[in-house]
Amino acid sequence: MGPIGIFDSGYGGLTILNEIRKLLPQYDYIYLGDNARTPYGTRSFEVVYQYTLECVEKLFSMGCRLVILACNTASAKALRTIQQKDLPRIDPRRRVLGVIRPTVEQLDQLTRSKHVGVLATPGTVQSESYPIEIHKINPAIEVSAVACPLWVPLIENNEHLSEGAAYFVQQNIGELMQADALIDTVILGCTHYPLLIPVIQKYLSPSVRIIAQGAIVAESLKDYLHRHPEMDQQCSKGNSCRYLTTESTEKFNSSATIFLSTEITAEHIDIL
Repeated sequence: MGPIGIFDSGYGGLTILNEIRKLLPQYDYIYLGDNARTPYGTRSFEVVYQYTLECVEKLFSMGCRLVILACNTASAKALRTIQQKDLPRIDPRRRVLGVIRPTVEQLDQLTRSKHVGVLATPGTVQSESYPIEIHKINPAIEVSAVACPLWVPLIENNEHLSEGAAYFVQQNIGELMQADALIDTVILGCTHYPLLIPVIQKYLSPSVRIIAQGAIVAESLKDYLHRHPEMDQQCSKGNSCRYLTTESTEKFNSSATIFLSTEITAEHIDIL
């Protein structure tokens, strides 16, 4: 038995972890932030895949049987290759899950106009993972995506509620709605972005639904463990959580308070 691993390139995955722990507090968790090599959003497919695989293998070496990629870029650029190529080699009984598929599975029930917008990092937009996964569910849904390269640094510098942040949010949302005025549902395709919801709501019509991933991924994990009791039995249940970072622990502890309602104490870890 071992903890559930939650991986992100930085801090955004803490929004996913937070919702998972609310819904499934009984499990043990290890959160790994590859902060020393962030951001992933502007890196190539090959680099994101290599970095993500290294972090997944590190979590496996620490006893995790199940790892959640709580990062849209890693889910877009690395998940499928890891599932198909690496898990059979490493251990076919282990599992790696992402955040994109659970999000789009909810979509067909939520959009009335069948016109959907995606706000995400350049890497996730470039990958076209959202249109690809959405069209597997319903090919008739129109998808428009806009890259928001400045949103993550604004959040991580705790400037997401500033006037400067509002300017860029307004600009990106204007670009999205100009691309398709019929959009009635917007996916926040980066785990950082829920922190910007108060600003986003100012520039979106109240009739447009905003989808944040945390609660959706948490429900999906709960359902997954229910449907796979053999995996559930391998997940230890001690109501604990460790936080690991490849960067400075002091910086991680300070920045994590932007994403979590409690102070934490992280441990430094070297991936290689």
